[in-house]
Amino acid sequence: MVDWSLAERIADTVAGGGDAPRAEPLPGDLAAMAERSREAVVAYARLRPATPIPSLEAVGRATWARANLITMRTTLAPMLDRLDASGPVRGPFGAPLRAAGGTLVAAEIGGLVGLMSRRVLGQYELALLDVTAPARLLLVAPNLTAAAAEMKAEPEELLSWVVIHEVTHAIQFTGVPWLREYLGGLLAELLSSVDLKIDPAALLRLPKREDLTGLWDAVREGGLVTAVAGPERRAVLDRVQATMALVEGHAEHVMDAAGAPLLPSLPSLRAALDRRRRERPPLAKLLERLLGLDLKMRQYEVGKRFCDAVVARGGIDALNRAWASPDQLPSLAELDDPAGWMRRTHVRLITKSTG
Repeated sequence: MVDWSLAERIADTVAGGGDAPRAEPLPGDLAAMAERSREAVVAYARLRPATPIPSLEAVGRATWARANLITMRTTLAPMLDRLDASGPVRGPFGAPLRAAGGTLVAAEIGGLVGLMSRRVLGQYELALLDVTAPARLLLVAPNLTAAAAEMKAEPEELLSWVVIHEVTHAIQFTGVPWLREYLGGLLAELLSSVDLKIDPAALLRLPKREDLTGLWDAVREGGLVTAVAGPERRAVLDRVQATMALVEGHAEHVMDAAGAPLLPSLPSLRAALDRRRRERPPLAKLLERLLGLDLKMRQYEVGKRFCDAVVARGGIDALNRAWASPDQLPSLAELDDPAGWMRRTHVRLITKSTG
């Protein structure tokens, strides 16, 4: 259904290039930087990777986009395969309408990935639903160079800081044995409940005023991601968002705490990065809101605030209760009530240890 070659071409166009025959060089020794970051994260976070973490790769925007399109293709394949060919698209115009729907989906996916490729600095790229696919640690070289200039940061310090963040993600997913399977299970459950059908009437008619009003109200609450989820899938989506907020917030907390002894300019780096996230052009903010990308920004903020508060009250060992088992994870409500989460998990740990 989806024309993935079209999605790739659109992603390349939206990304605006950024791939030379070789990725532009980044400052410093990446292998040494990765090892230094691994040691610092393990020492502070008290999580130990069960397998070696991937090597750092400096890539351009197009390479980053293609890597993510491959992951999206394997992730979405089961859902797209369930597209009901005998559904509402029938008759002599069925095939053209299905092709039109596939083109629209390809354009949306390609545009989304292309837009993201212009902002992301680094990524621990992991296919949650394909355990055979190797994880990668990607550094988007042109974006890091541009961000260092924009933030008035020393390039090697910014790079080192980003590496700590991404290495933390690698250690989370290799040091917490159930995390990948748990998140993959939630994602599979979410995708299995999505029933894709192409409605030719919906493709051909203009939306009514009440349709637009209802959609906008839902978007204001949480973007199109939550607007199209529906109430029956909202509980699963809430668990995904709560878990990802912890994963991102933990990495944000660790990159500051583990990076402090290594990076003299860390306070100014943190201020500049927070400012960069806030001060996006109005059009970019609107697009991120419509596409649900601002959920990622809220995950950084809410998750980091939760982790900072828990560590301030009970140290890193208190925060590490969250990695003990899925039922120890904070809910969306508990992310705003770290003291309540600490009371709940403390009681459970005592019960388990004495029962």
